[in-house]
Amino acid sequence: MGNDTILAWVKAERLGLAGFLEGLDDHEWRADSLCPGWTVHDVAAHVTTATRTTLLGTIRGAIRARGDFNRMVAAEATERAARFGRAELVAQIREMAGSARRAPGAGPLDPLVDILVHGQDIARPLGYVREMPAEPAIAALEHVRTSVFYGARKRFRGTRLVATDAEWSAGQGPDLIRGPVGDLLLLATGRAAGLAALSGPGVARVAATL
Repeated sequence: MGNDTILAWVKAERLGLAGFLEGLDDHEWRADSLCPGWTVHDVAAHVTTATRTTLLGTIRGAIRARGDFNRMVAAEATERAARFGRAELVAQIREMAGSARRAPGAGPLDPLVDILVHGQDIARPLGYVREMPAEPAIAALEHVRTSVFYGARKRFRGTRLVATDAEWSAGQGPDLIRGPVGDLLLLATGRAAGLAALSGPGVARVAATL
């Protein structure tokens, strides 16, 4: 698929998440997300950094975090969450929806992975269902599965993945994991929340690596 198609998917997902966030109450914004130690408010704040992160800012953040990427990202998210309220973050997500700007080092599909997965990070702990459109979710899963950044190549070594809600499969090996594309994507990005909907002999082995 071309970059224009990917950007259209990203725009639709960002606008959809903005509308979803707008409908949450104060208690839900303060609730824990799937990201350990992050509230829904923190995740929403993190989403707004996708088009605002610069190379210089990344270097400075890495220095402050002593080279720990996760610590750097968490610090940026919590700082923005403290700085901006609910309505401001929703407005920022809407304003950035169609932007092609990406964080340093990110490829065209990384913003799609980011918005699809973080939408689940927010919705699932609150008991809401946010359906992932099949074609964008498959594109995101293919990207995560083969990228060195997310750790999925090591996680799924020797494993065959089979979607149960789309015509898609990938990987080779004796272990099999079957399930919806969205849950496979969550597992690929290291989230145990996807395990409940998955089946097959490979589930237990991969779960033990999370």
